[in-house]
Amino acid sequence: MNIKLLYKPNNFSGKIYITGSKSESNRLLLLQAIYPNIKLNNVSNSDDTNMIINALKSSKKNIDIHHAGTAMRFLTAYYAFKLNSDIVLTGSERMQNRPIKILIDALKDLGALIEYQKINGFPPIRIKGSKPLKSFVKLSSSTSSQYVSALMLVAPKILNGLTIELSGKITSLPYIKMTESLLKNIGVKVEFENKKIKIFNKETISNQTITIESDWSSASYFYSIAALSERSIIRLNSYKKKSLQGDDCLIEIYEKLGVSSKFEGDTLVIEKLSDFKNPKLISLNLINSPDLAQTIAVTCIGLCIDSELHGLHTLKIKETDRLSALKKELTKFGADVHTTEESIHVKSSKKLNQNIKVSTYQDHRMAMAFAPLAIKTSLMIEDASVVNKSYPDFWNDLHKIGFRYV
Repeated sequence: MNIKLLYKPNNFSGKIYITGSKSESNRLLLLQAIYPNIKLNNVSNSDDTNMIINALKSSKKNIDIHHAGTAMRFLTAYYAFKLNSDIVLTGSERMQNRPIKILIDALKDLGALIEYQKINGFPPIRIKGSKPLKSFVKLSSSTSSQYVSALMLVAPKILNGLTIELSGKITSLPYIKMTESLLKNIGVKVEFENKKIKIFNKETISNQTITIESDWSSASYFYSIAALSERSIIRLNSYKKKSLQGDDCLIEIYEKLGVSSKFEGDTLVIEKLSDFKNPKLISLNLINSPDLAQTIAVTCIGLCIDSELHGLHTLKIKETDRLSALKKELTKFGADVHTTEESIHVKSSKKLNQNIKVSTYQDHRMAMAFAPLAIKTSLMIEDASVVNKSYPDFWNDLHKIGFRYV
């Protein structure tokens, strides 16, 4: 399905209800599988989250999680220590090219029985549930924070708990801190100091109900819309002033791009600042929030602002090589783009090219990041249904605030 976005009007208002954070939902679903007396409200309706829900319910030996990278990593750790289980985890062609060796090496060091079914270091993998033999492991944290979180989530059920010693530069630290906070919130003792994380054993927890905060990554596209518009007041539910999600840095970042944020109870109100003078250049280190890079880069070319975004080395192993994909698509609009292994440098064009077809590379964030640019020029999003991976209501929600498309 392709969607052609019509680039008028450029004044937007409305109230949008975004479902729970995909990151929080996925972690809590795994904890719920370990501690069934947890009840969850406002669970994400994303395809990624549904993949975890369906996998945990499945009685099949072969479990296909398609494009869901978080599901692959979290479920690998879960089934590694689920006694008497014997399953094969597989995924899409792209998933079978996304590395998982660092996590599996750590799990094997703890006593897990895991075999690669095709290529060493990549899915699909066969996992036979076993009992952990150790309570200490070393793990590189420079490639993906999800490896760390996966181990943390299963650690409370290890008899003597688990100490994880991290090596290398920590990537996406807020997501590790999110996992730490969720564990503490359900009653698990966690100590995190320098590069050592200690999770204590916790066999049972009290009955509890957890309401998941709405997704900040999904909010980013409305920040972009507000920045690119002439006038916007958009209300988003349901958010917290003190969030576990690292992408709440949107508030600070988009203030530099002409968007104000305020809270009315659990409603986040974002508004285009009047008479705001755009900067010539935005330079950001996004090592703690790399998923925002596409949205910010697109916002900047729409505002004719040059951008330098660093800390993006993890983007090369996402749903697509996001640095390469961003370079190709931004160039179509007339931007001059240079990338390194961990950064993207964009010199914006004074006038955007029109009637551009945006390729999405099976990546939900490519579709959603470029959609707001329709405020400034005419464009078509190819394979628009890819948004279902994280935000199935995206196109309907854009329509609610005034976007038109065919």
